[in-house]
Amino acid sequence: MSAGAIRDKWDRIYSASTEDEPEAAEVLSNNAHLLPPSGDALDLACGLGGNALFLARRGFRVSAWDISPLALARITTLAGRSGLKVEAQARDVEAEPIPQVAFDVVVVSRFLARPLAGPIGGSLRPGGLLFYQTFVRGKLHPAGPGNPNYLLAENELLDLFAGLRVLFYREDGRVGDLTSGRRDEAYFVGQKR
Repeated sequence: MSAGAIRDKWDRIYSASTEDEPEAAEVLSNNAHLLPPSGDALDLACGLGGNALFLARRGFRVSAWDISPLALARITTLAGRSGLKVEAQARDVEAEPIPQVAFDVVVVSRFLARPLAGPIGGSLRPGGLLFYQTFVRGKLHPAGPGNPNYLLAENELLDLFAGLRVLFYREDGRVGDLTSGRRDEAYFVGQKR
């Protein structure tokens, strides 16, 4: 699929969203105690920008990148209403290089492009943190992609970011009481050594 077709697809999806204010990913909100007091942050493939707004409220200098200009316009509007500064950029994150050793925090939620694992890890400054959350192949519910190319294999985030120190990892899988827990996604927080 071309970048233009991908952009149009996501513009359609985001235009149908009725969220007043997007929420941050669970991996970020539940592990916010690990964040440094300030710094440069990137919300990669940011969608409607819940992570970007969350980080801006905590005083980070935030870059929000997504292929959808419509999503970025909404982020800019929401940030402006709250007096927050978020630098929203329309970028094809799979085609445009990620600057190296540029961020103290990177957040990726519900996006998977395996070839970007190295560049994402490399974009962190020493001591920098990666917060990553996305869907797994063994998910129990239909939410998220159906294509296995966009779903994580068991423990795959641990392999993709093996060079980072693991601070938090959760992948409940199909173990125990399937009516509780976090069954559809894997959650990872890693630190650049």
